[in-house]
Amino acid sequence: MGVWQSYRLRNERIRWRIRAFRKRRELVAVANRTAAIRPDDILVFCTQRNECDRLPFFLNHYRDMGVSHFLIVDNDSTDGSRDYLAGQNDVSLWHTTASYKRARFGVDWLNWLQRRYGHGHWCLVVDPDEFLIYPFCDTRPLRALTDWLDASSIRSFSAMLLDMYPKGKLDAQPYEPGTDPIEIASWFDSGNYTLRKNKTYGNLWIQGGPRSRVFFADAPEKAPALNKIPLVKWDRRYTYVSSTHTLLPRGLNLVYDEWGGNKTSGLLLHAKFLDTFTAKAAEELERRQHYAGSVEYRAYAAGHGDDTELWCKWSINWRQLEILSLMSKGNWA
Repeated sequence: MGVWQSYRLRNERIRWRIRAFRKRRELVAVANRTAAIRPDDILVFCTQRNECDRLPFFLNHYRDMGVSHFLIVDNDSTDGSRDYLAGQNDVSLWHTTASYKRARFGVDWLNWLQRRYGHGHWCLVVDPDEFLIYPFCDTRPLRALTDWLDASSIRSFSAMLLDMYPKGKLDAQPYEPGTDPIEIASWFDSGNYTLRKNKTYGNLWIQGGPRSRVFFADAPEKAPALNKIPLVKWDRRYTYVSSTHTLLPRGLNLVYDEWGGNKTSGLLLHAKFLDTFTAKAAEELERRQHYAGSVEYRAYAAGHGDDTELWCKWSINWRQLEILSLMSKGNWA
């Protein structure tokens, strides 16, 4: 990387940090319990709106994994989720009526909270429908992974977003709050993934899966990105640039082996496609608060009907993940 590009990226990082500092004014504390955070706690940062049905399992999933505290921004929910979160002893909650889009889709808000409360902690940034798994996660807590990352001087950990879906119609089986959504949405695409390197930031850009196959079949280049770097040993100098797809400093994006080997990586099981999908997509399309004029939700509206099925002959059950190379144990044994 040349001197000019290094200078430009350093200035960009400063600009995003200043922007996040200014956006802090949009957040109003509802329940600030951050005084209880201990120096070695693993933290989850999240933005949510109207996810009350999903929150009980979401919180318990990460509690069981070893997360000690949740820092959550509620973007003006109307379904009772704000009150629910305010009543959780390990949740610090902020409320905002400001534009999700103008906060760079929540990135500014979470960049500020991570800068303020995440310094020196392993911080996990996820949505309420994203569930981290990693090699040996059935026998080793998240602390075992972060301890190994610390010992290996690794500051960031990648987890590809894996879109999960049911077999049959999306609305065939109702989701019951508090239950594991992956018991319903237990299938994923075994192939259909493309990968390229972003020359500016050095991160990999991954697309594909059922959203590309069904909703963006005519324009796969517009399909949502699946590359994520959700787990970072945070420093107040860091900043996310685009969701959890891209970080600055640039070195945090080098979560892969450029020489063809395998670095340890995980997956985010994405349980978006449940029976609640139609109503949620309609709400977000009306709000138009998402990327590129809500192009993703416009594609959902055009391609989704009562008989929509994402399952196909290439679908694989998530319990067969080990036969594919979508995540790797790398040197962690």
